[in-house]
Order: sequence, then C-alpha cells, then structure tokens
Amino acid sequence: MSIVVDRYELGPIQTNCYVARASRGATEAAVIDPGGDAAALRLELAGMGASCATILITHGHFDHVGGVADLAEGTGAPVYMPEGERDRLERYPDFAPLGAPGRSYAPDHLLAGGETLDVAGMSFECVAIPGHSPAHVAFHAEGCLFSGDLLFAGGVGRVDLPGADWDTLVASVRTLLDRYPPETVVYPGHGPSTTLGDELARNPFLAELRA
Repeated sequence: MSIVVDRYELGPIQTNCYVARASRGATEAAVIDPGGDAAALRLELAGMGASCATILITHGHFDHVGGVADLAEGTGAPVYMPEGERDRLERYPDFAPLGAPGRSYAPDHLLAGGETLDVAGMSFECVAIPGHSPAHVAFHAEGCLFSGDLLFAGGVGRVDLPGADWDTLVASVRTLLDRYPPETVVYPGHGPSTTLGDELARNPFLAELRA
C-alpha cells in the first residue's frame, strides 16, 4: 500500500509543502518543505489526528524553509536537510528577501544523499540531485518522489540562481529516471504532481534525455 500524501501551498509564494503518512489513520507524519504558515499546518495535522514526527528539507531556498523554525519548535520534530544548504536555514535572514516570514534554525541531522531515513513509520531514500541548488536532495518512499525544485510538471527548476547549473540539473534528472520506474509519482515544490514517465515523454526541457 502506498503512503498517503497531502499537499498544502504555504508561505509567501505558495510553495508546496507535503504531509506524508504511512496510512490514512497513521498518528505520525513527515512534513516535507514547510515554507511558512506553521500554525495553520499544525491545525491541519491535528485535524487528521497526526503529529509532526520529522521535518524533511529538499534544499535551503527561503520559500522551502520559512516555516521550519516555528514548526520544529512547536512540535519538537527533528529537522533533516542537506549539509551543503544548512547556512540558508541557520542564517535565514541573510538569504531570504526582506520581510519574508521565517527565522534561523539549526538542523538536527545533515544529509549528503545516499541515506535511508526511517521516520514516521516510513522509509525514505535520500538522493542527491544538485542543479537547481548545489546540495539539493530528493526523498523517495513507496513510489512517491519529493523532488523539491529539480523537476516540475512540464518544467524544471531555475538555473539562474547562485550555485545552479543546467548540465548538473539534467544529470540529476537522468539519475532519477535511471533509478526509479516511470510510474513513480513526482511531488514537486511548485505546481501539480506528475510522473517520471510523463515528464520524460513530454517535458519540453528534457528533450536531450529523449534523444
């Protein structure tokens, strides 16, 4: 049985935050990329009878970490994020736009890719997928891939930001395509969900991978 995934658009630019549970009645959840609105998110969790057991961060851009401090302090949940992006959370005001909600926070566990995280009754594979940001990671569990800002439905992440690189991004998408089957559901940082197979077949930015 696949895990249960609920999506919330949080923070100043409505970034996708995901709540993943092992089953519909599970009392623990993993929260992926809480970009803001931690109080509202905690109400949603309470409504589904679940507590936030862990916080997983794909990368350090402000719109993916703006709610981390409030959520972690309010729930006691440990924060996992890429080591190469930790400064963006630890020194949040230095990187976030002026006035963006959010505070600095020190992550509890640092990731490089290659780890397996057994949290909230689920087992997540952490995969290094640099390109949109230097130390970006994805999380995979039971056919669900939380891709952050690497891959979207019909698009890919920006590469005009510091530390981004087009060739690296394409190589990371290839890594995911080689590693997981086409029916893998992709839950991106922005926009609707998709599948790896659909993006390989139709995404205009991935033409070189179809060649």
